[in-house]
Amino acid sequence: GGIFGGERMNIIIMGCSRAGARLAAMLDGEGHDVTVLDTEPYCFRHLPKTFKGTAVAGNGLDEEVLRKSGIEKADVFIAVTEEDNKNLMAAQIAKQIFNVPRVICQVYDPVREELCRESGIEVVIPTKIIAEILYRITTGEEEE
Repeated sequence: GGIFGGERMNIIIMGCSRAGARLAAMLDGEGHDVTVLDTEPYCFRHLPKTFKGTAVAGNGLDEEVLRKSGIEKADVFIAVTEEDNKNLMAAQIAKQIFNVPRVICQVYDPVREELCRESGIEVVIPTKIIAEILYRITTGEEEE
């Protein structure tokens, strides 16, 4: 564990689903400065009691909300809401308007992968990852 290369990062995570909350807890536990952003404050219940970061209720497509979340000093912006379009739009705002060095976007539709990569946005496609894991388990290819 520990902070990669000893560097403490400012990380904004948009979307406090179980996955977003778990990621926030992991990064917070490693000593990074983590801000979680969600339109639905009720979602913050997913964060563990030990979470030392910041929770901001608001829309990640709103530049004022992003500023309030500290996007101007963010090293990483991660969009993990359940909505592809919202993730893509927020990722593009983070990249193009605020010049965040690393922007990571979750999209369920693999067709959108190219669009992200062309914009310099890193992409995670849960549907593809889950399918690959299930395929390896099914075909017995998981032991390597």
